[in-house]
Amino acid sequence: MSDPSKTSLSYRDAGVDIEAGERLVDAIGPLAKATRRAGVMGGLGGFGALFDLKAAGYSDPILVSGTDGVGTKLMLAFETGIHNTVGIDLVAMCANDVLAQGAEPLFFLDYFATGKLEEGIAEAVISGIAEGCRQSGCALVGGETAEMPGMYPPGHYDLAGFVVGAVDRDKVLPHMETMAAGDLLIGIASSGPHSNGYSLIRRIVEREGLSYDAASPFSNTTLGEALLTPTRLYAGVALPLIRKGVVKGLAHITGGGLTENTPRMCPDHLVPVIERKAWTPPPVFEWLQSAGNVTEDEMHRTFNMGIGVVFAVAPEDADTVCAVLQTAGESPVILGRLAEA
Repeated sequence: MSDPSKTSLSYRDAGVDIEAGERLVDAIGPLAKATRRAGVMGGLGGFGALFDLKAAGYSDPILVSGTDGVGTKLMLAFETGIHNTVGIDLVAMCANDVLAQGAEPLFFLDYFATGKLEEGIAEAVISGIAEGCRQSGCALVGGETAEMPGMYPPGHYDLAGFVVGAVDRDKVLPHMETMAAGDLLIGIASSGPHSNGYSLIRRIVEREGLSYDAASPFSNTTLGEALLTPTRLYAGVALPLIRKGVVKGLAHITGGGLTENTPRMCPDHLVPVIERKAWTPPPVFEWLQSAGNVTEDEMHRTFNMGIGVVFAVAPEDADTVCAVLQTAGESPVILGRLAEA
């Protein structure tokens, strides 16, 4: 029985606006619809999302899943008010990872959590997620928006994502049984730090006494805009090579840099030998190293240093791989080779 002496409370009084959540779902609908691809069954609104692998063109598929977040790069979005790029980062961190197993990203789900849904912010974030899905060729099939009063400071939110990809059994990477000493390592460019090392980046910016709306010391934008450059998505350039059968291994260069990520695609008896003078890192890394007085080894195990993906290929396939990448607008770099451990 209710107590007539007490004021009646609602979910809205507790800080959760169900109507705002419903308006957000309505706004998301067209964004998700624009990412629809072969294999998607139904639309938003169900308790689960259905996907038909046969309709997507697979005959003997292996499913590959990945999950990730954006990390402390989100703090830059909060401080600058730029929210339409971190969603691209979210998709990229997941979709690029499944490429390392040779998988095509098929569909994506997101989790957006905040203390209070603020007009325009969630829509901007999710528009970025939809753009990331478009760039990687996967469908945004659903997600969860959680409004949790008291869990986050005003204006803050958290993001997580989950991707499912597929690869036919005979194309699963890495092909460790065929890797051999002398295989070449070919890299393609990143767009900057991507979504890694931002705790160090933020510490450097703080120590330098810079604001994110100040002119960037390494580009023609503000510092915040430059550091919020979104992570590149590599499905469009990597999948044709994987399907062509000329890639033995693929490493997505994330936290740990080339130092820790490249060995993950190699069998125990082989190690990657990378020549650091083979390419010139973009200016952002030169600035970070100088401003932070960061050692070269620390730079290479924290940041991607301008290389987003590394392919391991047989020497006789290197020209083909480089030609395909150049046709796709890339500037591939031979970074080194595999050697006996």
